[in-house]
Amino acid sequence: MNTETVKTVADYVTENIKNAHLFKKHGIDFCCGGGISLAQAAEKANVSLEVLEKELEDTASVTSPGYDFKAWKLDFLTDHIINVHHQYVEENIPLLIQYAARVAKVHGHERPELKRIQQLFTEVAQELSAHLKKEELILFPFIKKLVRAQEEGTPVPQPQFGKIDNPIKMMETEHDDAGAIFKEISELSDNYNYPEWACNTYRAFYAKLEEFETDLHHHVHLENNILFPKAIELERRLNG
Repeated sequence: MNTETVKTVADYVTENIKNAHLFKKHGIDFCCGGGISLAQAAEKANVSLEVLEKELEDTASVTSPGYDFKAWKLDFLTDHIINVHHQYVEENIPLLIQYAARVAKVHGHERPELKRIQQLFTEVAQELSAHLKKEELILFPFIKKLVRAQEEGTPVPQPQFGKIDNPIKMMETEHDDAGAIFKEISELSDNYNYPEWACNTYRAFYAKLEEFETDLHHHVHLENNILFPKAIELERRLNG
């Protein structure tokens, strides 16, 4: 397979969301850090470029790409992100906070990293809750206004925040912050590997944490690599 030097890790996931699992297996960040080439990602992850290329070919040959998110209208994509990913975050934060507190209380003396994981998840939960509201109340409604202006040929609205890349930069910074916290959680938990003696709550906690991180990666990928660039381009075209 000929790898285009300009093609990024994020591009591969945008083309086929199932490539996300492949990159995750190798510890390659495809959302916040997805703007690097396949060769750079392979070197950073200490993986053979040829192995990555072969696995990408295999994934393309045996699986359908799934949803073509990049072809979706932006207003529909924002609704999907809210109804699927934002709802997932809101529904699972209370359960994970409960698990974190219980596991840290019972096993924290044997595994002190559990107390740190509890602290980190509480922090990221608070940050994400505020982050989602900013998207739902400010950024996403403006994106829908841009779509409506394009469809109806009406003037582009002038928001208080100026250009759309201003709130987008803030959202991307917050994505980076959440990604850094989950990177630390993953390292502290040995990639969510619990000890053999772990109780059912301990096991459920790590399994749910890993699931939460995976969903967050997909969520951030849709925004950073598809929604945000297309919204910036739409605003630019509408403003001439």
